[in-house]
Amino acid sequence: MPEAETGETNLRFVKLSGNAIAPTRGSEWAAGFDLYSAEEAEIPSMDRMIVKTDIQISLPVGCYGRIAPRSGLAVKHGLDVGAGVIDADYRGSVNIVLFNFSKKSYSVKKGERIAQLICEKICYPKLQECVSLDNTERGSGGFGSTGKN
Repeated sequence: MPEAETGETNLRFVKLSGNAIAPTRGSEWAAGFDLYSAEEAEIPSMDRMIVKTDIQISLPVGCYGRIAPRSGLAVKHGLDVGAGVIDADYRGSVNIVLFNFSKKSYSVKKGERIAQLICEKICYPKLQECVSLDNTERGSGGFGSTGKN
């Protein structure tokens, strides 16, 4: 029976290889599931690389997956993630785009936590073209227009 009918919220996953590690939470209330590298990789300074997790996921109804950086890797090693949206209907392997913004290369170890997966609710609005939009107090001000900095 589909999740929508049972009221359950499950993040289903499949390990695609013997190198895959099931996503885990660092604590009961952690926002994201840690994702693990299924391979060794060397990311040169100021470069990027796609790192495999060898897992496949099925997201809960009404959610998309957001791939987010792990704060420890960002602070200690200058690593960030990119291209971090997983659509609900995607069924391929989850791969992580890792950016190395540090001055030295970074060695990713097989089995290392490299990113986190956050399940976020999403709205699927219908698109409506208009001649104009309503006025607001902010108007078209952007890029710091609401503060002093």
